[in-house]
Amino acid sequence: MKILDRYILSTYLKTFFSVFTILMMIFILQSVWVYISELAGKDLEIEIVLKFLLYVSPRIVILVLPLTILLASIMVFGGFSENYEFAAMKSTGISLQRAMKSLSVFIVFLAVISFFFANSVIPYAEFNFYSLRRNIAKVKPAMAIAEGQFNQLNEINIKVAEKSGENGEFLRDVIIHQKKGNFTGNFTVIKSKTGEFISDDSSNILQLVLFDGNYYDEVQPKDYTKRTKNRPLVKSTFEKYIINIDVSQFNNIDFEKKETITKHTMLNVVDLKTAIDSLNINRNNVLTTFSETMLQRTNQHTLNLNYKLSEQDSLTETVDILKLYKERKKIQLIDLSLNTIKTAKKDLNAKSKTMLNTLVNVNQHIVAFHDKFALGLSCIILFFVGAPLGALIRKGGIGLPLVIAILIFLTYHFIGLFAKNSSEDSSIDPVVAAWLSSLILLPFSIYLTNRATKDRALIDFDSILIPLKHLLTSKSDSEFVDIHQIASEDTSELDQFENHKLIDVVKNFRQFGLSLNYKQAALKILNKRGISELELKMGGNLSNQNYENALRNYIDFKENSKLALVFNLLTIVLGFGGSILSNNEFSTIGQAMSGIAVISLIFFVIVFQKTTSNQSDFYKLLNVKFLTNAFVFIILGIPLFFLYRIFFIKKMKEDLLKIS
Repeated sequence: MKILDRYILSTYLKTFFSVFTILMMIFILQSVWVYISELAGKDLEIEIVLKFLLYVSPRIVILVLPLTILLASIMVFGGFSENYEFAAMKSTGISLQRAMKSLSVFIVFLAVISFFFANSVIPYAEFNFYSLRRNIAKVKPAMAIAEGQFNQLNEINIKVAEKSGENGEFLRDVIIHQKKGNFTGNFTVIKSKTGEFISDDSSNILQLVLFDGNYYDEVQPKDYTKRTKNRPLVKSTFEKYIINIDVSQFNNIDFEKKETITKHTMLNVVDLKTAIDSLNINRNNVLTTFSETMLQRTNQHTLNLNYKLSEQDSLTETVDILKLYKERKKIQLIDLSLNTIKTAKKDLNAKSKTMLNTLVNVNQHIVAFHDKFALGLSCIILFFVGAPLGALIRKGGIGLPLVIAILIFLTYHFIGLFAKNSSEDSSIDPVVAAWLSSLILLPFSIYLTNRATKDRALIDFDSILIPLKHLLTSKSDSEFVDIHQIASEDTSELDQFENHKLIDVVKNFRQFGLSLNYKQAALKILNKRGISELELKMGGNLSNQNYENALRNYIDFKENSKLALVFNLLTIVLGFGGSILSNNEFSTIGQAMSGIAVISLIFFVIVFQKTTSNQSDFYKLLNVKFLTNAFVFIILGIPLFFLYRIFFIKKMKEDLLKIS
């Protein structure tokens, strides 16, 4: 490895590991706050807490790694540009691609490692993390109760509206479903306004004390006929009711115990592939069975048995079957048909929800499968976004690079998140959803690398505006109309001029309205008299630089303002036209016009900024602060740019005479 490659790689690695460590600490602390309710107040050993953090860390790595690569690339290459190290490299013929060579190999190696990490370490960690969370939740039953949903505690199923107290022991609006003997089902319902968990460290019995409630119990006789016909029940109210819960199993939790869990985040590539195939087969079998069941309910097969079409029968004829029956029978047939349709509709709605859940499960597995490959590609792409971007912004350190990296990463992350959420119901293909954020950033990385290699600005609107300017502006816009016109440019009279007058002609020929030939004739006479062009140039008398700069700014203003005027008129006309057409039958055309109007407005703002910049540079030569003095004109000039342009073309032409 060459010295330059070693230097770049060592600089990058130092930054990479520093940024990675800091970001991991930040995200781990954030995870602690997310799961604080599961850890706090449960007397857990430090070993369990550390194991909890260890298992949660791999899922953080897949977020931190791409962000670290992006931020480290911007910081390192921005630092190289800021300290003119890239300038030194380019002076010796070393291009940006050559400087990125050693890092590119490292990033590709890191991308391969990230795949194996996502395929092996993350599923193992997710499996252990889920098992550990379930075991921790059993340590204190009060902590295992979530507000607003039913929670299973031994033989009771409990729901509370709100928990309070240091350990969540005080409950409000308690609903309990309780099993009864060996019967399947929850036949006892208890409801109370408030409740409280009371426990003793020396006892394995946890008391749930309920206050001010109702007790409802369906009595289950041994005789099945009495149970179905009479439906006996017991109903009562109470001021205080105590339920004893055996918590011995909660107090003997084996944190090393792992149950069989099959979530898509806990599977590797091989297992995901097998699971996707199995889920698709099961889903197709369910659909086939359901369609056959629905077909059998129509009795279509019996119709084929009882009635066969002859050659004379025609299926194209419409026959009112109800005319064959009496009124009473008609009503019965219509009621039967309506009930059948309602039943079929309910079955279809219920099955559609079930099939949607199976579809979501399949798509989640597909996204998880492709995510393991997409992680490596995202690392490579983000490197080729960050490295050239750092070279272009020419800023190292933490400040600006951190802001830019966070904005790019949030865009990348939220695009991926949106795509994956949309893929659950197949609004977006799950394969596309897994790769979408990387594919969107791919052309951006190519663009940035190309701009940085050619040492061009990040955004170059001139490449678009200059051809448009040449297309729209005329020759008269690029030439200056003489303020003073000399009727005759007889150069013979120059021989009679003194030297200082000839020098004045050479220096200010444009202000006098003279041609370039007149200036050249004066230069020849001065040269004969022993005054060379070099002497005039050294003395600042070869040209009036202030006037030349002002003239250039004036011509640029005329060209840019004409282009801005076109965009301004397009914005107004297409904007109003689009808003009108969008409210009638030409809505598609109206929306297209509105879209073009928005693009025109963007270009108008860009070109308008260039015109004000030309004016500001022009008036600096007169020691006038244009942006401050003409603020009201600038604001009014945005909607009334036509008048703005006419006014300032005339005014700047007059002010040009004041420049000495």
